[in-house]
Amino acid sequence: MSQTECETVPVELGTRRYDVRVGAGLLARAGHEIAPLLTRPRVAVLTEETVAALHLKALRNGLAEAGITLQALALPPGEGTKSWPHLARAVEWLLEAQVERGDVVVALGGGVIGDLAGFAAAILRRGVRFVQIPTSLLAQVDSSVGGKTGINTAQGKNLVGAFHQPSLVLADIALLDTLPARDFLTGYGEVVKYGLLGDAAFFEWLERYGPALAAGDRALRQEAVRRSVAMKAGIVARDETEQGERALLNLGHTFCHALEAATGYGGRLLHGEGVAIGCALAFELSARLGLCAQEEPGRVAAHLAAMGMKHRLADIEGDLPGAEALIGLMGQDKKVVDGRMRFVLARGIGEAFVTDAVPPDMLRALLEDALADRRR
Repeated sequence: MSQTECETVPVELGTRRYDVRVGAGLLARAGHEIAPLLTRPRVAVLTEETVAALHLKALRNGLAEAGITLQALALPPGEGTKSWPHLARAVEWLLEAQVERGDVVVALGGGVIGDLAGFAAAILRRGVRFVQIPTSLLAQVDSSVGGKTGINTAQGKNLVGAFHQPSLVLADIALLDTLPARDFLTGYGEVVKYGLLGDAAFFEWLERYGPALAAGDRALRQEAVRRSVAMKAGIVARDETEQGERALLNLGHTFCHALEAATGYGGRLLHGEGVAIGCALAFELSARLGLCAQEEPGRVAAHLAAMGMKHRLADIEGDLPGAEALIGLMGQDKKVVDGRMRFVLARGIGEAFVTDAVPPDMLRALLEDALADRRR
């Protein structure tokens, strides 16, 4: 594929409609993109230290092209930043920066910063607009779109937050060039999820082009981001607050969130790696329940392996708790209703659905077998 122009994916939410702009060079023209939203030529930027060192100067220059100034707070990198102390620090800083109700907060970073900044904007003065400038693949295809914001607590991931839609998303594909290979692939876990949950043709496209995409082809990366965002935008427009269809976006996440909690939300398991492992487990469970063909889990695992991604519990370094403990962690998931865990399972690649009818003994056996595989 040749390099393409920036593309626009609308998120149709009535009066809260916004655009997701996808393409290379958006950071350099951020001022022109954001200016129509502003009542005065200034923004407050929440970012993190690693991203700030790489991209804050370019954002400052891009805003200056339109006469916009910025103030920035750089928080520490890592999942631990999605916490009460850093939320409080961010909100206090925004108040000290005299951010008004009509101003705009900019989230410059990956999913952690996007979630934290969005939540801070949601509760600041009972709601301030914000713009997402996602710098990771994971954030570009998933967390920056759809308005889910929040922090983690001792009880689990994303259990405190709000639905607060951004006013604009600028997904600059060029920023992905600075990602280490592992960080890029963790985002790819979310890309694969879209094909698995509702677009078999997209999964086939990824099987064909995934290696070249990972190797750095910008046009392929742009197409993968555009298609992922378009699928999520459609689902969000139909089910903004996850009353039905939007729950399909949680494919792999019930397993993932339990594994993240078990590994301490640290470097042992990145979110997209957990999603990939969770998707593989969801397809294996689906096959065991007779919902999909026995070949489907193997196809999923083969693609993840071909991409060099974690896809089994055996790929997680260090100790893991037993099956019962992992099931207990799943019980903390936001998707639990009346004490019953809800899973996203599949009748085949591209055919996901939500169910709470998973026999406990089947779930336990799946996890016990996966844990036993680590000991071989």
